[in-house]
Amino acid sequence: MDRNITFAIITCSDTRSLKQDTAGAALEALIADNGWECKSHVVVKDERADISAAIVHACDEFDADIVLTCGGSGLSLRDVTPEATMDVCERNVPGIAEAMRAHSLAITPYAMLSRALCMQRGRHLVINLPGSEKAARENWDGIAAALPHAAKMMAGGGH
Repeated sequence: MDRNITFAIITCSDTRSLKQDTAGAALEALIADNGWECKSHVVVKDERADISAAIVHACDEFDADIVLTCGGSGLSLRDVTPEATMDVCERNVPGIAEAMRAHSLAITPYAMLSRALCMQRGRHLVINLPGSEKAARENWDGIAAALPHAAKMMAGGGH
């Protein structure tokens, strides 16, 4: 049996509160549906420093295996989640972001406008997801099957 995977959700929004965060709530439900644990779910402003600090906190304080950011990865000038992710992570994991875009491109041509990244901070994985509930669910569907293996590898497990 796979070890329990722990998550943290960081919604990046100037306009949503935790109560209004339907995308983050949907991700919490999808995590629970897999029998995994969500250790933290917060909403932070679309500010690079705030997003970076929330990622560091989720990794270093909550020790979440996987940090899901939600929102801020599009073309709006306020969208700075990928940059904030790069500020605090060491290694790019391009295949996960590519898989999300490929999965979503089968649904909408707008998927190609995503600047979402997936990166490692130590043994933690940080994945940028879209801010809309529909798009967050679609992106999750494209990558969820690979997450247990990713968590196992980061924890030092073999193939």
